[in-house]
Order: sequence, then C-alpha cells, then structure tokens
Amino acid sequence: MKKITLFLALLLAFQFTWAEVINKDFDPNREYKLVVEGFDWGPAVSKVILRNEQEIKDFSPADFKVFATRSTEEGEIPASQTNGERNVVFAYTSDADGNRVDAGMFITLVLEVSPILPIGSPFQYMRSGGRGGNFWVNYSLTIVHKKNNQVWDQKIGKKMPLVDEYDLNGKFSNGNITMSYAAFTPKSIQAKVPLIIWLHGGGEGGTDPTIPLLGNRAANYASPEIQALFGESGAYVLAPQAPTFWMQAADGMTRGNSEDIYHEALFALFEEFVAKNPQIDTDRIYVGGCSNGGYMSLKLILEHPDYFAAGYISALAYSNEFVSDDQIKSIKNVPIWFVHSEDDNTTKPDETVVPLYHRLMDAGAKNVHFSYYKHVTDITGFYGGEDYYYPGHWSWIYSHANTARKDFQGKQVYSEGRPVTIMEWLAEQEK
Repeated sequence: MKKITLFLALLLAFQFTWAEVINKDFDPNREYKLVVEGFDWGPAVSKVILRNEQEIKDFSPADFKVFATRSTEEGEIPASQTNGERNVVFAYTSDADGNRVDAGMFITLVLEVSPILPIGSPFQYMRSGGRGGNFWVNYSLTIVHKKNNQVWDQKIGKKMPLVDEYDLNGKFSNGNITMSYAAFTPKSIQAKVPLIIWLHGGGEGGTDPTIPLLGNRAANYASPEIQALFGESGAYVLAPQAPTFWMQAADGMTRGNSEDIYHEALFALFEEFVAKNPQIDTDRIYVGGCSNGGYMSLKLILEHPDYFAAGYISALAYSNEFVSDDQIKSIKNVPIWFVHSEDDNTTKPDETVVPLYHRLMDAGAKNVHFSYYKHVTDITGFYGGEDYYYPGHWSWIYSHANTARKDFQGKQVYSEGRPVTIMEWLAEQEK
C-alpha cells in the first residue's frame, strides 16, 4: 500500500512538473511578433511587438536587450551572421499590430536597420536546390527587460507591411510550368484601372512570392504614395515568380541569344489574370522588372509590342547584340523608361541598355527615356547619402522609390509640359 501511495505521489509530482513545463513553453507573457519591412537593400526585421500583460508602464529603449539568431537548413550562413545583438532605437506602447496607443497591453521596439547589418535580415542569399537565391531563414529573438528580468522568447508570427496587402496564394500552370504569383487589388474600384506588372531579379525565384516582394522592395507598388498616381482607384499589381530564374534556357542561361523557357507561360498568366479581373483597363497594362526581370520585360515587349501600354526596366540583362533592327522598329513606338547605373558590372550597360537606347532613338522613338546614374547611392540620406554606394547593379532602387526623373543627358523628363518621375510618367501612358 505504501508503494502504491508513493507511486501515485511521484506520478502527481511528475504531472505537476510537466504541466509547469507546458505552461512555461506556452506562456503568453513571453510572446513576441516580428515586423518585417522592405528597404532599398532588401528586407529587415525592423520592429518587434511584445505582449505586456505585466503592464510595464515606464520604459525606454535602454531598458531592453535584444538578441537575434539566424539559422537555416537550406544552406550556409556565415558564422558572423548567425547571431548578435540588435540595437533598440525607440520603444512605445502599442496595440497587437504595433500601432501606437496611449495605453495598451503591448510594447513595440523599433530596431536599428542598415544595409551593412546582416543580423537584421530574415533573408540569406545562398545556393540551394541547384540555384543561387534569397531564402527565408529561421529568425528568432530573445528580448530581456533589464529592470525586472522579464523575457520574451516565443515567436508567434510576423507582420509584413504592404506585403500583407497582397494575395500571396496565386498559382498558374501552363504546360509543365507552374508559377506562383502575388496580386494586389485596389480596395475601392470606381472605374477601369491599370495593371502594373513587376518581374523580379535572378535571386528571387522559387515558390514563395513574398521573396520577390521583399527582395528588392517591389511591394512598394502597392503603397498609397504610388497608388495615388494611378487615379482615384489606384492600380492592380501583379508580381509573378519564376520557379528558377527568368533567363533560364533549355540549356543554361540566355541573354537573348536563345529562347528562355518561361516567356510563353508568363504571357499566358497575364492573359488569364486580365480575363479574371475585368476591371483592368487593357489599354493601360505596364510591364517592368530588374535584371532577369528586365530581360523578361523586354522579351515580352518584343514578342507582344501591341499588348503593353509602357515598360519600365532597370538593370537590363538583355544583350543589345541579340536585338535585331526589325525588332527595334517594332518597339520604337512603345513607351519605355530605362534605369541603369554606369558601374553595373553584372548587366554591363555598354553591352545592354546604352546601345539599345541609342538604336531606339535613331529609329525615331519619341517616348523612350533613360535615367543613367554614375552610382547607386543611398537616397534616404540615413546611411551616407550620395557618399554611400550600393552595388551598381541595384538601380531598381530608383524605380521602387519613384525617384528616377532625369533622362540620358541628365535633363528632367517632362510630360505634357510638367516634370514627372518614372511612376508619374508610367501612370499617364495609354495605348
């Protein structure tokens, strides 16, 4: 009898201890939520939202320590980028979504971000599955309130401003090719609205369209600032994703010298998307992209010059030598705005956009523009301004931020007598 009683006591003690572990593992007081935003250089964990059921009322950024850990099974992360401390630059009382409020049950910490702070990024560029590209990593934080030793170490998800405005579940199949895509639909459509198509670069392929939206800040085409340029109702935004990369050919990679494997299926996706969304104005369909996506944008304009109202292409990867004189004549009346940097060593301008632009102008193009930068610099002014150089390949920054405004000779572009930026110009184009 004593043995049975002892056994029951041990069992109850074990259950109580295990219940404590379970409760600890799922303690809501330890929960946090990440906020991931797109920046000119890519995505970063810019904020963290903490549950504050203990109602810590008087706090400052200096009261918190934030430690980050980055890991993945997709490939390798340099050891120096796997863990480190994040600096807290601001702290405020918020709601569960990080919106500032006078009193609430959450605290939002604003974290330092920078193009030279890889510990802040939830992405890692690496080789996986036979290709190089950007991949999500497992991004975890441990946050400590130094005054009362409160710890938050249980992640419950993430918010992605602008990205969360897109439908991320798009799938399209054509033959043996299946593509993922993200789509933004204006909230209040009063009349026919245009369609902005964005085609990502070579590092954003795969099956997760959040990667092309964040990899080079393409989600910004759904921002209120850009949407307002396209009329009262705004514009649809379509961001397809190549399973690999747009310039993939049957054997290796093409720069226009051979057929890629995707352009036919991609154009079929456009046609289906437009058919399923009859509120799209078919006279105002715009296609653009960067690098690989710049190649594909030009490829589709060459194949279907009467389909698009305009193109906006940065870091063009299509080699000029593979564009025929007849093709130049066929697209000379298609409005196109090119963006490139002189120091782009990936898509070298003297082999791609510079001779192509001159050929279009010589052919009589009346509405083709070319913003040509010496360097790609920090347009925010936070990280060095004109003295801070990004890689020269990143000229798409000027498109996403809608700051490109000068033509090849460095003169302001005008439309109907008024100065315009690249997106202002795009919004005015119509077949």
